[in-house]
Amino acid sequence: MAKRDYYEVLGVEKNATAQEIKKAYRSLALKYHPDRNPDNKEAEEKFKEAAEAYSVLSDDQKRQQYDQFGHAGMGGQGFGGQGFGGQGFGGFDINDILNSVFGQGFDFGGGFGGFSGGGRPARERGRDLRLKVRLTLEEAAKGVTKKFSIKKNVTCNHCHGSGSEDSQTEKCPQCGGSGMVIKTVNSLFGRMQTQSPCPHCQGQGSIIKNKCKHCQGEGVVAGQETIEVNIPAGVDNGMVVNVSGKGNAGRRNGQPGDIQVYIEVEDHKEFIREDNNLIYNLLLDFPTAALGGMVEVPTLDGKVKVKIEPGTQPGKVLRLRGKGMPAVQGYGYGYGDIIVQVSVYVPEKLSSEQKELIEKMQKSEEFNPSTSIKERIFNHFKRIFS
Repeated sequence: MAKRDYYEVLGVEKNATAQEIKKAYRSLALKYHPDRNPDNKEAEEKFKEAAEAYSVLSDDQKRQQYDQFGHAGMGGQGFGGQGFGGQGFGGFDINDILNSVFGQGFDFGGGFGGFSGGGRPARERGRDLRLKVRLTLEEAAKGVTKKFSIKKNVTCNHCHGSGSEDSQTEKCPQCGGSGMVIKTVNSLFGRMQTQSPCPHCQGQGSIIKNKCKHCQGEGVVAGQETIEVNIPAGVDNGMVVNVSGKGNAGRRNGQPGDIQVYIEVEDHKEFIREDNNLIYNLLLDFPTAALGGMVEVPTLDGKVKVKIEPGTQPGKVLRLRGKGMPAVQGYGYGYGDIIVQVSVYVPEKLSSEQKELIEKMQKSEEFNPSTSIKERIFNHFKRIFS
């Protein structure tokens, strides 16, 4: 069965704000949570469907790609790890979603296995890093590997990320080693439990007895690393390449963050890019436009020869199929075209002899456009500006 539109699932408009999306999801999560609908498969599916929709629409980057490509853009082919879309779209942690909306460790009482807040000590994830890279159009067309020297938090070599001088730790007395503290509150929906990281051990579940002298118990120190980023062919302005696990190291052997590389493609001296097509303005001299002939047109792979028919009019469009930009992996197939827009150069200065020749031609019937030609050129003009 085809997936429903995510905006439809949450019951919001396509221009809904982040707050409206969060509010809509919160309402559906409360309505369809399995603990409030025991043994109700339909409610369970609606609960999962709403969580999936929220996981995409609450993330600016994923939402932008969904708006552009729909569900096809959420397939994650070629975009896990080092690719587009950060963590990928194929799977999502409903615990994380519920925690972001209702508070850390959201739990209705535990009637739905795998969705209630866990009791594992938290490992603090390292912060993500952001970079910007400028590419030429040729680099964007072919794909390229770029190297960056990054200043970031790296794992402490002295304690190997443990934060301890001698690896001796003891269970946190405040949370009993769970890393979480639990609060029970009364609400319109009955008694609800919320969990939050233990303030005494910062969610680690343990206390270091003898802190590492090099990192002061953090498990990370300031460092530098050179990374390579493989940028796929076909990228465009505003796209983001995600490099998984190369961001700041997490405290005390926590999961490392990612690096998001923002793409900026430089303007080209000859082409204007329009999605995967490239537009080129071919300026013909008057004799070639009138008599026809062979001309050279640039492509990203070198020049190609194009036949100009006699009597070619300004505004005529030629198409070099498959000579444009490649589709980014996972977002389409094949290549765009080079669209050649013909214009004709009219000399700005003429000798007396040249003027005399043109005046003679001007009197000839062939040099005056017929009604049908005027209509054809005007219709082309209307299509450009409609």
